[in-house]
Amino acid sequence: MASTSFIDDCEELQALAPVASAPIRFHVFVCTGKSCSAVDSAAVKEAFERELKARGILFGKEAKGKNPRGSVVLTECASVGFCAIGAAVMVYPDGVWYAQVRAADVSEIIEEHLLNGRVVERLALLTVPSEGKQEPRSSVNGGAGTWEA
Repeated sequence: MASTSFIDDCEELQALAPVASAPIRFHVFVCTGKSCSAVDSAAVKEAFERELKARGILFGKEAKGKNPRGSVVLTECASVGFCAIGAAVMVYPDGVWYAQVRAADVSEIIEEHLLNGRVVERLALLTVPSEGKQEPRSSVNGGAGTWEA
């Protein structure tokens, strides 16, 4: 197996990976796994791409209609564990996990969350890190109490 050399030069790294010097504020993940696909997560991803491009904030190559100085990275991902209530969308670094997202919800998530810093509560499932939900002590493990996510 061929080994690659470690790159110490920051300018060389930035030339190879422009995202390293971009003013990224958010990373949005859209699940397109099997269950999320069944509720048209592809349309959700397409809506994010279209609307972020239109606002000029989607990071990427100009040749692809994106902005090399954009502040949002959009990534398609596989199952994140709650696809039964998908489409799932996660926004980092805020750690907000949205459930049951439809293409029609995307503009609200962009406007409220990404641009104005307000979580769209009606779609928010949880925030990571999460403290989880504590079960009443008397009902779990003979009163020992446990945490669930």
